[in-house]
Amino acid sequence: MSKILKDYGNYLKIERAMSQNTVASYCSDVSAFLKEIPCSAKLVKPEDIEAYIGSRTELSKRTQARVLSSLRSFFSWLVIEGAVKDNPCDKVDSPKLGRYLPDVLSVEEVEAIIESVDLTSWQGLRDRAILEMLYGSGLRVSEATGLRISSLYFEDGFVRVIGKGDKERLVPMGEVAAKAVLDYLERRPEPAAACDDILFLNKSGSRLSRQSMFKMIKKQALAAGVRKDISPHTFRHSFATHLVENGADLRVVQDMLGHESITTTEIYMHVESSTWHRNIMEHHPRNKG
Repeated sequence: MSKILKDYGNYLKIERAMSQNTVASYCSDVSAFLKEIPCSAKLVKPEDIEAYIGSRTELSKRTQARVLSSLRSFFSWLVIEGAVKDNPCDKVDSPKLGRYLPDVLSVEEVEAIIESVDLTSWQGLRDRAILEMLYGSGLRVSEATGLRISSLYFEDGFVRVIGKGDKERLVPMGEVAAKAVLDYLERRPEPAAACDDILFLNKSGSRLSRQSMFKMIKKQALAAGVRKDISPHTFRHSFATHLVENGADLRVVQDMLGHESITTTEIYMHVESSTWHRNIMEHHPRNKG
């Protein structure tokens, strides 16, 4: 099984140009499935897929749909390789999903979390800079951990980000975020080998991990008295939602987030009824004068 997973992983990385995190996620889903089925991958039938997905009751509908997507990709690869004739996932329906509305922090909650950071240590300065960048530029957690000092353009107010699929984009970096980063750089620890250009370091001088960033954010949320179940992505959601609520063009938000499709960005149109009602009343020509 290890060889087939290795070959599949190489296909995703080389031919599909998927990120390391996406490849790991797909391979993990496929590995879990192959360990459970009583036959080889070449003999899997649609009912085997359905039974497996149905047995994963501990997973949310959205996660079940992601697992099915991973399996569909895997069997499509087997079809390309000539190992199987048809993709058994083609006859399996995806779990019915309701409209997903991400958890969003209020502006006051964001400020409370940021202000809760103790700035007397270099770690505190680093954590403050991370939070300012997540909220100020809408970065994904993988983008934040991978930020390079050479990608920060302080005079121009931009940061160059390498996103999903190694796609590059420029996003604005506000004055508050820039100052927080500069304050941290003054106290940044000595980097380990090959980490000279990595912005956010751990106490060993190596690149800060995603897990450490998750833990830091949960710790600061508790310190600020915010009881929502949040993650680094919550700051990205809040960044986009607050922009849309304040009248930012959806296409601009799409570009900043690095979304390929505008439909992905449209999730942030779930503004409060009072907000959109006020905007309509203010801007409709029949309500003027």
